[in-house]
Amino acid sequence: MTTENTASSHTTQNHNTKNVTDSYGLHQSILPSNDGLYGEFGGKIAHPQLAQAMSEIEAGFRNIIKDDDFITEMQRLRETYVGRPSPIFHARRLSAHCGGAQIYFKREDLNHTGAHKINHCLGEVLLAKKLGKTKVIAETGAGQHGVALATAAALMGVECEIHMGVVDIKKEHPNVSRMRILGANIVPVSHGAGTLKEAVDSAFETYLNELDTSMFAIGSALGPAPYPEIVSYFQSVIGREARVQFLDATGKLPDKVVACVGGGSNAIGLFSGFLGDNSVEKIGVEPAGEGLETANHAATMTLGVKGEIHGFKCYVLLDKDGEPASVHSIASGLDYPGVGPQHSLLKDNNLATYESATDAECLEAFMALSRLEGIIPALETAHAIAYAMRAAKDMSPDETILVNLSGRGDKDIDFVLDKVDLSK
Repeated sequence: MTTENTASSHTTQNHNTKNVTDSYGLHQSILPSNDGLYGEFGGKIAHPQLAQAMSEIEAGFRNIIKDDDFITEMQRLRETYVGRPSPIFHARRLSAHCGGAQIYFKREDLNHTGAHKINHCLGEVLLAKKLGKTKVIAETGAGQHGVALATAAALMGVECEIHMGVVDIKKEHPNVSRMRILGANIVPVSHGAGTLKEAVDSAFETYLNELDTSMFAIGSALGPAPYPEIVSYFQSVIGREARVQFLDATGKLPDKVVACVGGGSNAIGLFSGFLGDNSVEKIGVEPAGEGLETANHAATMTLGVKGEIHGFKCYVLLDKDGEPASVHSIASGLDYPGVGPQHSLLKDNNLATYESATDAECLEAFMALSRLEGIIPALETAHAIAYAMRAAKDMSPDETILVNLSGRGDKDIDFVLDKVDLSK
C-alpha cells in the first residue's frame, strides 16, 4: 500500500540523508500545536459558528488521512489524473545565459490544470464529500486555484462557487472561461480593491450562510486552523518527489530551493522535502511590485509586521489605520497582504529566507524562460525565476538551484503582450 508516510520514509532510507519527519509525514518544524499555532502564528478562528465548522473539517481531515481507501484514491488520482510525479528539468540554456549555478525546475506546470493547486484541491473536494457536503466555496486570485477546484468538483459531482475580484476577472479571463466551462459559478467581487483579499472576504461571508451544506476550500497554506496544515499536507508531495528526483539525477541535494510566495502553498510544498537538510537554503520570493520604496508592492515578509488577517496571525502589511493594506503585484495570485503561518515561523526561526522581485524583473524572467527554454511560466512563478537568475550569477558552475515551476502562463499571455516589446 502506498501512503504519504511511506513516501517520506522511502526518501530518507534510500538516500541516507537527514530529512527527519514525524510519523505524520510532515517535518516537525511545520506541524501545529493543538491550538492550531505555529509558534505565535496561525491559530483557530474565534467566530462561534465558523469555529464549529472548522472543528468538523479538522476532525474529518484527521480521519481521512488514515483511511486506506482515501490514500489509495489519492494515489490513483495523482498518477492517472494529475500526471504525477511531475519531472525535474535541467534548464541548460537559461543556466548558460545567467552564468554561474545550474538552474533546475520542478515542473508543476505540467500537472493537469497547469499548476500545483490541483494537489490540494483533489484532497479538499474528497474531504468535502466525506463530510457529506454538496458544495465547495473558494476564493481565487490568478484563477489557478479556482480552475483546479472547479476541475475536482466536476470530477466528483460537487457544486462549486468561486469568488474573484473584478480586477482579476478582467486580467485572468482565460481562467475565468475555464472555470465557467467546468461548471463553476463565478461571483464577481467589486468592493475595495477588487482583488484577492476582497475575494477571500466575500467567500467567507457566503460560507457563513451555508455551513450545513458547503465546505470552504481555501486556496493556499493560510487562514485559520486547520487550513495551513491541510494544504501543506497535500502540497508536500512536491518536496518529497523533488528530493528523491534531484538526488537520483545529480547525486546530491540542491544548494538552493526556490519558490514564489503569496500565501505560500507551492513554497511550503517544496520546502517540506528539505527542511531537515541544513545544507539546502530555502528561498521564498515575494512581489516587490513597483519597488519596495513605493506603496505598490506585496512584500509581506520583507516589510510586514506581526498581525492578524482573516482569522489567523502572521506577518501582514498594514495601512496607516492598522488594517490590512491594499497591495500590488503584477501577478494576481501573489497580491495578498498576509502570508501563511508556517512561513512566518520559518522566517523567525531562520529556517527559510525571503527575497523579492519587482514587476519588471518578473517580466524579464517570463520572457527569458519562454525564449531560452520554450516554457511560458505563470507570472507568479516568474518571481522565483527572477530571483534564481539573479542568484545564479554569484554562484559557481558546480552549484545548483531548484526552482518550483508552480504554474504555466497561458492565463497571462494577453496581459504580458500589453507590457512587453516582442521585437526585442
